[in-house]
Order: sequence, then C-alpha cells, then structure tokens
Amino acid sequence: MKKYKTLLFDVDDTLLDFGAAEREALRSLFKEQNISLTAEMKANYKKINQELWKSFEEGKINRDEVLNTRFSILFKAYNQEVDGALLEKSYRSYLEEGKQLVDGAFELITDLQDQYDLYIVTNGVSKTQYKRLRDSGLYQLFKGVFVSEDTGFQKPMKAYFDYVFARIANFDANQALIIGDSLSADIKGGQLAEIDTCWFNPEMKPNNTNIVPTHEIQKLEELYRILLEKETRIGII
Repeated sequence: MKKYKTLLFDVDDTLLDFGAAEREALRSLFKEQNISLTAEMKANYKKINQELWKSFEEGKINRDEVLNTRFSILFKAYNQEVDGALLEKSYRSYLEEGKQLVDGAFELITDLQDQYDLYIVTNGVSKTQYKRLRDSGLYQLFKGVFVSEDTGFQKPMKAYFDYVFARIANFDANQALIIGDSLSADIKGGQLAEIDTCWFNPEMKPNNTNIVPTHEIQKLEELYRILLEKETRIGII
C-alpha cells in the first residue's frame, strides 16, 4: 500500500459554498424579474434542480436540459409560462459571482498543494466553474481542472474518470483519493473508477444508500487525519 499522491476535489459544497452562491443568484434573479421570491418557491426550485441534476448524473438527460428547463418547470407549478433559457442566462450571470468558500477550504488547499497533486473534478458549466474558482483564489493552486462540460462525460460515469486519469501524468489509482459531498456523483464515481473515496458530510446526513465511502469527514480539516493515517499505516512516519 502506498500513500496518497493524487487528490481529486469536487467544487460545489466541498470547496465553494454553492448554497450561498445559489441563494444570492436566485435573490438577484427574482429581484430583476420583479417577482417575490418566497421560501416555498426556493424550496421547490431546489427540489426541481436536484432531481434534474440527478437525472443528468444517471445519463437520462443532458446538461442543457437541466439548465434550460428548471425555471420553466418551476414557474409552471405556479401557472406561469416563462422562457426557461432566458431566465437561465440571467441566473447564470449571477451564479458566476458566487465565490464563497467553504470553511477551511482555502487554507487546506494552500497547505496541500506542495505535498500532493491536486485536481478539480466537477459537474457543471465550464465558464461558471472556472470563473468561480479563479475569483475565489483556488484555481492557481490546482494542477488541473476537469469540468464535465469539457469532457463529454459526467460524474459518476467511469468514462469521466477514464478521461481524467488519462490526462494526469504517471497516474496511479492506488495513490488517488476523491473528496466530495455527493454520494451519488463523487463517491459512487470513485468506486466505479476503483479509487479511494472521502465523503464530505458537514451536516452529518444519514447514508441511506448502498454507497459506502472509504472515509467520511464533517470538516475539511479532518482530511489531514486521513492523509496522516494513510502514511502512518505504511510506515512513512
């Protein structure tokens, strides 16, 4: 057994606070449209969005279907017809400003960058993810960024990880670890790719699936313990 060398990080709700970015983007969008954004509408949007992204992860729909239909589906529930693609364009411009960091993210990545090969693995829109990573100061700390839109595949597809691994010099699956908040995308994807997994679960959500991560943490700083334990078990220190 060898120590970890390659660390693959998810972005949303792992390094960047997507919830905060989403809330601000929705608030700005609805204000622009002169529509009152209620707690019920926010909850319904979140449910619709999650279901659409789940279908995307399962390969049932493509990315454009997720983005261009979520607002039309939302407003249809309130008996309103809207141009989903047009609202998405406005929403996207606001979401791109979301550079809020998860607690401890910048410090962790800064500490690890000289000791490990760090890469981003994320589903989403390339322009949005690159801008948010750059604006947050994280982008330059990674050796590479892999966004599903650019690869033609998405997590948890094995083809996505095959694409990533083929572009990492001297990649060794035995030395790789993926860290992410999604059981269905990050952890299942890591399992399909046959690498170790670390579930970032700050809210301590119950795992009611058959997807079992190699490790689980509630705070990003706990990753240090996992990396240390890995080295201790093999007599490095």
